[in-house]
Amino acid sequence: MLAIVDYRAGNLTSVRRALDHLGIPCTITDDPETITRADGVIFPGVGAAGSAMEQLRQSGLDATIAWCAANDRPLLGICLGCQIILEHSQENNTRTLGIIAGECLPFSKDLKEENGEPIRIPHMGWNRVRLNKPCPLFENVSPDAEFYFVHTYYTRPASEYVLGTTHYGQDFCSVLGRDGLWAVQFHPEKSGRPGLEILKNFATYCRGNNHAQ
Repeated sequence: MLAIVDYRAGNLTSVRRALDHLGIPCTITDDPETITRADGVIFPGVGAAGSAMEQLRQSGLDATIAWCAANDRPLLGICLGCQIILEHSQENNTRTLGIIAGECLPFSKDLKEENGEPIRIPHMGWNRVRLNKPCPLFENVSPDAEFYFVHTYYTRPASEYVLGTTHYGQDFCSVLGRDGLWAVQFHPEKSGRPGLEILKNFATYCRGNNHAQ
């Protein structure tokens, strides 16, 4: 069973729908015991870093997520969940979870498209991911696959955690983490077959993990 963390930050139903389509058992929950006993945890989200962290701290789910990361529970952050596992976000000048060293920054309005036109902010649309290091999430995913992005801020983790990058006016980290702890800036649940493959690969990893109780 995968736990989808409910901290009032949206896009939970679309994640569950994608997992249901794949036949992967899952539940949307804000119960710490359910989350810590799950085979794996999906930490999605859309919205602002400040309000998300306020909700996490008020509910105590910040400690639950940190416990999962520290105790080898497989964890997949998505979009806002990708950003707030870092230490700080310039959005609302927010201290975030601090699970991975790094910060979240806004796209500069001075960035240009390849044709010289200013980029549009937020970044909204389909883009490729270029892997810097092998990542089990991308098993059987074509290097030419495109994924759906919607974001105004981008992640800048410590270099050892950069697994993949995407170009939008600049190269930015779009996949970060380490073995068993991953986060993606794009929305796999809205990215068609390649996104479904990533969710399936995460579930496969969770089934092979020996730490869930």
